[in-house]
Amino acid sequence: MSCPFARENGLDPAQQGKNMVEFGGITYNSYLQLHKVLTAQTLMSEQDGKPVHDEHLFIVIHQAYELWFKQIIYEIDSVREIFSKEEVDEHKMLEIVKRMQRVTLILKLCVDQFLILETMTPLDFMEFRDYLSPASGFQSYQFRLLENKLGLKAELRVRYNQENYMKVFGNEPDIYKRIMASEEEPSLQSLLCRWLERTPGLEERGFNFWKKYKMAVDTILDDQLREAEAEDVEELRAHLQTQQKRRKELFDSIFDVRIHNGLMARGERRLTHKALQGALMISFYREEPRFNQPHQLLQLLMDVDSLMTKWRYNHVMLVQRMIGSQLIGTGGSSGYQYLRSTLSDRYKVFLDLFNLSTFLLPRNCIPPLTRQMKSRLSTMEETSSLVVTTTKPKEGQQRPDEGVSPSPTNFVSADSPCSMENGEEKHTTSDSDLEKSLENSMERSCEASM
Repeated sequence: MSCPFARENGLDPAQQGKNMVEFGGITYNSYLQLHKVLTAQTLMSEQDGKPVHDEHLFIVIHQAYELWFKQIIYEIDSVREIFSKEEVDEHKMLEIVKRMQRVTLILKLCVDQFLILETMTPLDFMEFRDYLSPASGFQSYQFRLLENKLGLKAELRVRYNQENYMKVFGNEPDIYKRIMASEEEPSLQSLLCRWLERTPGLEERGFNFWKKYKMAVDTILDDQLREAEAEDVEELRAHLQTQQKRRKELFDSIFDVRIHNGLMARGERRLTHKALQGALMISFYREEPRFNQPHQLLQLLMDVDSLMTKWRYNHVMLVQRMIGSQLIGTGGSSGYQYLRSTLSDRYKVFLDLFNLSTFLLPRNCIPPLTRQMKSRLSTMEETSSLVVTTTKPKEGQQRPDEGVSPSPTNFVSADSPCSMENGEEKHTTSDSDLEKSLENSMERSCEASM
């Protein structure tokens, strides 16, 4: 079959079988600029006329890392751009989740790539190590960009040779400016906070999740205290009372804004108080349609943090294997000791997401959604089926449940009204009735689990 566009593009159909390169098409080699990529492996050991075989592997592995870092930064920047809008288009949540999944897969590949480098023995590395000084992996500016764009704060970094990490880039002004800019731009973590603060259901005049959540927690803590005081064995009673007191102090740290802000100031919390509320609400009601993809995103951000930590850990283990724990690194740092210090929680950007499990409740103690809140977290099609109306449409008038397309999963402003159509008599239980019975039902349901 001949190409219908051949003549239109100036090609004779009789010549279609010929290689398109003959007509000016791009080649695989030129498109990927392989003439640059494949000639970028210059072995320093060749200077003495005796190239070390494993140096080639060492270079290729690190160049591959840098290419993957570039792709990760590209994906993170695209997600940051979506979140940086004043009104986040929640239609793009699927695209955000897809790109963050891609980031996690790339990071998994980077973690596993150490296995290839570990085929090189310490003696093999020693043959060309002296040629590398003062070059160091610490000078990977793309990795610093990635950390900053994710949200790692400068004050939480371990000082490199007792100096600011940016000093190693002082002789490269263009790179220095890029890193400075990455510190000043809104990070993914800060943009996530702003987004979580707009989670539907946090508004005080509406569902007021935080009030209901605190009510449930208070019920559980009161039950635990009564159980402890009712214990006859003195040692066990004292133990239960101590456990209840500690748990109460833990919950006070999220209910008391001053305590929370103090923990943020010390770097022990990352999310703002309102954003923490949003993340908890998404975790509790993740099965609701509008919270499905936001919950996936929170899980992926934890995966990113975990994989970054695994990458650092593999790096630490490789360094210890190659040069031991006492030898100074090629860049002049303490080598193994410095790298090991980067494995602490201070380098976890999304630390609060990991710690959400500390504040989860048993399923039967989770505050039930009111009918209106259930409607807000559902699609329009699902909402229409939840309300039975007694009004009949006028002749020629469209029924409320006809031609309705699913609503977007927008995280609307807390002041956004979500009322149903006026003039309809709804056979529903009012939210005020649910509110009145919530405390009693919460107490009954929690007693069984505690």
